[in-house]
Amino acid sequence: MQIFPRSLNKLPMVIGAATAVGAVAVTAVIWYYFSPWYTHVGYSPRQPVPYSHRLHAGQLGLDCRYCHTNVERAPMAMVPPTETCMNCHQLVKTDSKLLEPIRNSWESREPMQWVRIHKLPDYVYFDHSVHVTAGVGCAECHGRIDQMEQVRMVKPLSMGWCLDCHRDVRDKQGDSSFIRPVAQMTNMAFSHEGHVDPPRPLNPPENCNGCHR
Repeated sequence: MQIFPRSLNKLPMVIGAATAVGAVAVTAVIWYYFSPWYTHVGYSPRQPVPYSHRLHAGQLGLDCRYCHTNVERAPMAMVPPTETCMNCHQLVKTDSKLLEPIRNSWESREPMQWVRIHKLPDYVYFDHSVHVTAGVGCAECHGRIDQMEQVRMVKPLSMGWCLDCHRDVRDKQGDSSFIRPVAQMTNMAFSHEGHVDPPRPLNPPENCNGCHR
């Protein structure tokens, strides 16, 4: 008398196939999500006001430093306060519904709650001024901001990614693909092709103390 149906004869094959598929899936997940390249690349949160960098930095040609002041002298790139926006928008698009949060912030003196996109962990020390004055352009880390309607992360900002740049500069002084003339820092369209920057005493750290203090 047969107790189990014949279909159960396929059970070992089904279990084997499921195990193989599961192992591939787990490997793929670990390979992607645990890799240094998965650090929210593509992250593009909705902001309280749909600020267009393509319009302001691209079409109008606003210099990055108009809004992100002190980037050449301070560790952090300042998020523009409402006053900076209102320098123009007291006269421009004064009745725009999209800019109502800006006007409300101006009248109430409550700061705008912009959503930060490029954020390093608390255990990482990064100084914007050091990089900017060394000739690292804004686009190297932030991409072509002037072409973005809504800003997104285009670089992983991982430790391995940072070290690749540090090593490139150390190995190719004066001919690094990451270094440009300081005067071209905010030039989003700057081309490295055919450009050789005069050698400068750049010595980016590769030890732990350089970024973890």
